[in-house]
Amino acid sequence: MTTAPDRYRPVRRMLARDQGESHRVSTPLELFFDLCFTVAIAQAGRQLAHALAAGHLTVALPGYAMSFFAIWWAWMNFTWFASAYDVDDVPYRLTTLLQITGVLVLAAGVPRLFGDQDLSLVVAGYLLMRLAMVTQWLRAARGENGSARTAALRYARGIALVQAFWVVLLFVPHEARVPLFVVGVVAELSVPVWAETHNRTPWHRRHIADRYGAFTIIVLGETVAAATVAVQTALDEHKAVAELLPIAGSGLLICFGAWWIYFADDAHPYLHSARQALPWGYGHFVVFASAAAVGAGLEVAVQHAVGTTHLTDRAAAAAVTVPTALFLFTVWALHSRHHRRGAAQLILPLAALSVLAATLAGDAGVLLAGLLVAGTVGVGIALSAKTVQRRS
Repeated sequence: MTTAPDRYRPVRRMLARDQGESHRVSTPLELFFDLCFTVAIAQAGRQLAHALAAGHLTVALPGYAMSFFAIWWAWMNFTWFASAYDVDDVPYRLTTLLQITGVLVLAAGVPRLFGDQDLSLVVAGYLLMRLAMVTQWLRAARGENGSARTAALRYARGIALVQAFWVVLLFVPHEARVPLFVVGVVAELSVPVWAETHNRTPWHRRHIADRYGAFTIIVLGETVAAATVAVQTALDEHKAVAELLPIAGSGLLICFGAWWIYFADDAHPYLHSARQALPWGYGHFVVFASAAAVGAGLEVAVQHAVGTTHLTDRAAAAAVTVPTALFLFTVWALHSRHHRRGAAQLILPLAALSVLAATLAGDAGVLLAGLLVAGTVGVGIALSAKTVQRRS
């Protein structure tokens, strides 16, 4: 096993990183990778907001799910691979930069996907990212032996095979694409399960938790940015200060509360094996997608407040409350519940239901959702303080 890679050697043999390596955190290349992915997330969120504001739910949900899955899955695969085999040499860096190029191509294709289900650019960008990943796994296989080599080769073969499926998808009728997309998603999710059947790749659990935390911060930051631009635009065009201030304030409360709730508990103590780690990692699709969707929902709420949409009050509120509730419940299901006992176990599920019920308040729904999230944080702090007092 190797420890931290030597940055001054241009080419190194790709060997597994030390799983016991101390102070393992995100590298500058990984952070740059995350930052570039926010371009695609911003595009997906923007198109979701436009489709929701126009009342095109049947376009908004499939388009967002398809584009966000491609973004998330490419990010996730790189993240877990890097945790196990990051050697930070020239070939590794160049391959990673190629993956970044792929996500930028994908981002350019997101408006076409929402507009007329044109998948060509999205698939082209996705192929760049995924085929680059195949070369990484082949390189890892070359440096491994035994079951570790078998696992790396399974990853390479599985990824390559599924990419052929995505190319075929370009040539099927539009009405068949959504059900076939679901088949492709199942195939993609099955590759790690198959590859890791007899050998767990040597990812570093603290590093993985750090990477997911960093990406959560970036997605929440993108949500704040999207809401800020929406409010600024509405103020410039409509001067509706009284209508927009509650939405802006509520959006901040939701984003601040989401950050607080996500980082209230550590995830890494439960990531001992693929049995725990795969559901945790897969479940973050909902965490990331819902966090980004909150920003799109706030854009919709702003447009509704200034009268530029024809949505009902409840429909506009739901654009914020539904993703907020999903975020709260999923964070609880993935790791917060492991840290709770007794009545404290119910805080986040009840908060999710309450935020969802706030949809019924119509125009006041977004403000109520923000207050509920802030109240959830307050209750959590109070219960934690009581727990500390009891133990002392």
